Amino acid sequence: MYLLIILVLPFIGSLLSSLLPASQRTFHALLAGVVAASCALFTLFCTPAIFNGEVLLYSTRWIPTHGIDFTLRMDGFAWLFSLIVSVMGALIALYAHYYLSPKDPARRFFAFLQAFMGSMLGVVISGNLIQLVVFWELTSLSSFMLIAYWYHRRDARRGARMSLVITGGGGLCLLAGVLMLGHVAGSYDLHTVLQSREQIQSHHWYPILLTLLLLGAFTKSAQFPFHLWLPRAMAAPTPVSAYLHSATMVKMGVFLLARFWIVMAGTEAWLWVVGGAGLISLSLGAYLATFQRDMKGVLAYSTISHLGLITVLLGLSTPMALVAAIFHIINHATFKASLFMAAGIVDHESGTRNLNRLSGLRHFMPVTATLATVAAASMAGVPLLNGFLSKEMFFTEAVFSANGSWFNRILPFVAVAASVFSVAYSYRFISQVFFGPPAHNLPRTPHEPPRLMLIPSAILVCICLIVGVFPTYTVGPVLYVAVHSILGAATPQYNLHIWHGFNVPLLMSVIATLGGVILIGILNRYRKGRSDRAPLLYTINAGSIFEWLMGWIEAGADFIIRHTYSDRLQRQVLLILLATFVVAALPLHKNGWFALGHLSPVDPLFAIIWVAGAACALSAAYYAKFHRPAALLLSGGAGLVTSLSYAWLSAPDLALTQLAVEVVTVVLILLGLRWLPKRIPIPDGLRLTRSQARFRRIRDLSVAVIGGTGIAALSFAILTRPTTDGISSFLVEKALPLGGGANVVNVILVDFRGFDTFGEITVLGIVALSVFALLRRFRPPVETVAEPLARRQNQHSMLSTTFDEPDPHALLPDGIMRIPAVLVRLLMPIAALISVYFLLRGHNLPGGGFVAGLIMATAIILQYMVGGIVWVESRPLIQPQTWIASGMLTAGLAAMMVWWYAKPFLAAQSWDIKLPWLGTIHTSSALLFDIGVFMLVVGSTVLILVALAHQSLRFYRMLPAIQSVLQNKKDN
Repeated sequence: MYLLIILVLPFIGSLLSSLLPASQRTFHALLAGVVAASCALFTLFCTPAIFNGEVLLYSTRWIPTHGIDFTLRMDGFAWLFSLIVSVMGALIALYAHYYLSPKDPARRFFAFLQAFMGSMLGVVISGNLIQLVVFWELTSLSSFMLIAYWYHRRDARRGARMSLVITGGGGLCLLAGVLMLGHVAGSYDLHTVLQSREQIQSHHWYPILLTLLLLGAFTKSAQFPFHLWLPRAMAAPTPVSAYLHSATMVKMGVFLLARFWIVMAGTEAWLWVVGGAGLISLSLGAYLATFQRDMKGVLAYSTISHLGLITVLLGLSTPMALVAAIFHIINHATFKASLFMAAGIVDHESGTRNLNRLSGLRHFMPVTATLATVAAASMAGVPLLNGFLSKEMFFTEAVFSANGSWFNRILPFVAVAASVFSVAYSYRFISQVFFGPPAHNLPRTPHEPPRLMLIPSAILVCICLIVGVFPTYTVGPVLYVAVHSILGAATPQYNLHIWHGFNVPLLMSVIATLGGVILIGILNRYRKGRSDRAPLLYTINAGSIFEWLMGWIEAGADFIIRHTYSDRLQRQVLLILLATFVVAALPLHKNGWFALGHLSPVDPLFAIIWVAGAACALSAAYYAKFHRPAALLLSGGAGLVTSLSYAWLSAPDLALTQLAVEVVTVVLILLGLRWLPKRIPIPDGLRLTRSQARFRRIRDLSVAVIGGTGIAALSFAILTRPTTDGISSFLVEKALPLGGGANVVNVILVDFRGFDTFGEITVLGIVALSVFALLRRFRPPVETVAEPLARRQNQHSMLSTTFDEPDPHALLPDGIMRIPAVLVRLLMPIAALISVYFLLRGHNLPGGGFVAGLIMATAIILQYMVGGIVWVESRPLIQPQTWIASGMLTAGLAAMMVWWYAKPFLAAQSWDIKLPWLGTIHTSSALLFDIGVFMLVVGSTVLILVALAHQSLRFYRMLPAIQSVLQNKKDN
């Protein structure tokens, strides 16, 4: 249960932060810190079991038909990363509280920060491959929001876009990879996949699998050639950089490599691709970090270099290299996060991060200078600090893991060269900022930050020092547990002693340190009078290459839109139909579409009804351009014939739904017709010639005939198929035993294909809200509002008549509508009762939520038509937005409540409830789902009605303008 709490807590905290007042900055930071600390505490509660070698599991059914369960799995490696993510989250929350300006929206920052924390924890403890990818992509989305936190800045927007494009694209590759991996292993369960090494590596898909997984890992960990997004992401606030870009998110790629190391490593392809990319990233990152002018730029490129070091170790495919990689993951998280915090403090207190402007800050910020110096020394690999230990292990593996290949022969030299640059940029980072003469003309006078802002950095620096002095007693057990969870019995024997005697790795460390000092001296002379651009590589700008590619893609999209898009609806519909024809025609090469031996005899009456329906449809198409009301009524006649056809073919559910839909849509469209503009005369220059018009008519007629014939043929093929074939017989047979209902159609809607129905009602609610939002801003032109009245009375009477807005307190409307209003109000409770009747019986007899909702909506529409909009809306019971929200929540509750009974999402759960006097009543969660559908249909229909009817209400408010227009016409 601890695993579920660890995963859910950050998302609950994110939701609470989004709901809290924006002014409560301290409470936002406190909430985020408490959530992160609680996650760390619950992770520590798992420590005894983890140190005993157990693997903690929590599983519930998710997609059982595909063998996919929602599984949380924590072994030693996941425990280590969970601890890093949660502890770092707590420190960052405290640091961010003092870093952010009072003008910065703290609510948005901490909401996204906690969402990112939850996504990271989801990746770490996921026990299912599909679930892992879901959380993987959530990290990309939440990091995008955090990088773009200062979205008013152009560099933040561009950096966020670049990171999302690269890491999101890598996530899609990872999804394809895990789908193939699960297929090869026979399961998407992580434990099963990790036991399938021989099966995976011997499969002919292994090169493709490896490529897709590495694309996901390299993009997330900013490995060459996908390293370009990380420096651009430095536009994010420094707490984001310290959390995402040093300790957590960029580690996800190497986490993935280490997680699948046991099944994917050990091949030549793994060595050359993983090791090669890591080697290039190690060298290129260290080289470019040496020439950066921005403090965060130095740290960004150094992060790429250290991640490359970890990647190289994982590519070596030896157990000791895996130990060194995991050890450096821990060490890098501590000293790099501390350095990012130091850079943020310098920027926060001095107003700049430019290395060329900063100098001598140790005189103003001695504590910050001390902490940054120790952390930078750890990054450079100075003895008695944790960075030195993992660097020594790297040198050891670089020397003693050689197997004669070209890669292993050059590895020691590249390792030393990269370490030389590491010492150089670490020394420069400290010397130019904190040493030398005090800087002048800074944007702000530097001084120490609040003490609590220094605590997170101080804690991390203490860890660097304690681990560096006492590695065996501090990080030793943690490292062993993490490595043993991956290697098991193959875990090698190793020690973390500070002194291993005079050996080759020690000599390499000495050479790297001395070389770094010499290099920084040479570069200091070289920089005098020159720019800080890196020699030889200054012309290669990966960011510019990315922007060029994005520009090329946007230009291609613009070309396609320019040649396909039109503001005329006719052309857009034509393109959609043509694309649909192509897609629908693809499977037509197969035979056996039509079973002509199962035809029924043609009934003359039924044929006459169809001919009438076809005549209505053709007439509607003919009148659509010239007489909209006539076209609408004729299309309603075609819909009525369709309803009769359903009834004739023994489909009463469809007939009821179609009939109700026709009534509601005809009325709503009829209300909207008044506000449509008149036909706009086409200028002579754009008017088609007679031959062009003839061609367009022939083209449109051909498309209509082909589309109608295709749909008719498809319907005919379905209707002539034997009922024993396909899924139809299964649905008929299993509706009652599995869905608990005798009405097959309703069981399909609320159970077998309930997810489709849930999506449809969601779309319906979105459409209703969109129509309401659009028409709220819509103001019909004066002549459109005045025209209906002008038809009934001349301009003189129009000018002399005073129109009063309807009285909402009047019991009944005046005039000829009084008697219909009385009758319709008497009809309202009867219609409500009928709708409830169809709702309750829908699971076993024709009916259901859609039909019941449309009947109720029809009754309300009648109230509008005879009572008027003002009178109806003055009644408090009609609140369509509330109906929509309640419908969605009710349907969602019905979909999720079955989890309590260990059933899949949207499955049906039945109960027998005993009530006094009524006896035993059989009910199901499907009824609750149908109630949600009913509420949402009523709310959506009424909301669209309100949006349309409000235009009529505006007539009274626009009356002075109308009379002014008519008076001007009369005077002229």
